[in-house]
Amino acid sequence: MSILQHNGNFQMPQLAYKAADLSPVISAETFEYHFGKHLQTYVNNLNAALVGSGFEGDSLEEIVKKAEGGIFNNAGQVLNHTLYFQQFKSPTENNVPTGKIADAINATFGDYDKFKTEFEAKGVSLFGSGWVWLSADADGKLVITQHTNAGNPITLNLSPLLTFDVWEHAYYIDYRNARASHLKALWSIIDWNVIGQRYVK
Repeated sequence: MSILQHNGNFQMPQLAYKAADLSPVISAETFEYHFGKHLQTYVNNLNAALVGSGFEGDSLEEIVKKAEGGIFNNAGQVLNHTLYFQQFKSPTENNVPTGKIADAINATFGDYDKFKTEFEAKGVSLFGSGWVWLSADADGKLVITQHTNAGNPITLNLSPLLTFDVWEHAYYIDYRNARASHLKALWSIIDWNVIGQRYVK
């Protein structure tokens, strides 16, 4: 993950693509609001809240594991959105995982299609705002979890690999209230090389 600190402040994450590159799955308009406004606000709020908090100099992951209240909410959203936006690439047909992450998915869920079905179902069924995650435990076993609001699996001692954002601001411009359609479309822009690298770390 690349979330930078400069003079004690967190910076916006660096991405390997441009705003329009995820279209039509995620439009440039949605990207500009979601990344450019929502995430920027979380970064700004976190930096402001850290002053005098005792968390200055801590990593983002350390803050999420230890903080509460507003600091946790903003740190969690910065971490979540960084992992979210850095997992994407331009839309690709027949986009499937390969290597060790593919083997782990097949071993845990039966095959890739069964995994997608379960992951989408967890995303659709999460009430309100939050995130659905694919993570790995200390033994490398995969697990799907649901987290409300700014929740992240690292608070359960899991290593987050893949996430779908089910806050409405992630999809409402492009899909209105059709959360299921949005989740189904996201598979074509997942960069499985990124997910695979997260898994083998």
